[in-house]
Amino acid sequence: MSPPRILGVVLAGGRSSRFGSDKAQALLAGRRLADHARALLRPHVDDAVVADRDGLIRDLPGPDLGPLGGIAGALHHAAGLGYTSVLTIACDVPALPDGLLAALARRAPAFCPDAPVLGHWETASAAALLAHIESSSRRSVRGWAEAIGALPIPAHGIIPNINTPEDMAAL
Repeated sequence: MSPPRILGVVLAGGRSSRFGSDKAQALLAGRRLADHARALLRPHVDDAVVADRDGLIRDLPGPDLGPLGGIAGALHHAAGLGYTSVLTIACDVPALPDGLLAALARRAPAFCPDAPVLGHWETASAAALLAHIESSSRRSVRGWAEAIGALPIPAHGIIPNINTPEDMAAL
């Protein structure tokens, strides 16, 4: 049996409407926000990629479904490459409390209830997630996580989230 392989995916496909421009591309301390998030993932995964509006990973089953569509696309992409799971983070999270990603990476499925997009998802659940998206009026990551019995792992600290240029300036 092969050892588990984890793909880290930075979800960066949103509209950034409150930010006013593509926040994944916005610079914080000279580095793109998406690159900050990718760097957080790297120690816990076999590889880390950014899933953006123009990249290889497309939201499934289509656009404008929010983070669940991004996670579904990431699971499908990772499964096709032989990964057993995906560790996800939003592009607008440039820092995390110590130990949170390590705790999430230990078990799939797991998620952070303080920021549900932070999660560890089994690629084998890709079809079930698509069915959930298509049949559920509750299209939230938290709803999906609860539906599959994902282990909630609290942050035990502040998770900065950048929604506006003012949020970024405050860091």
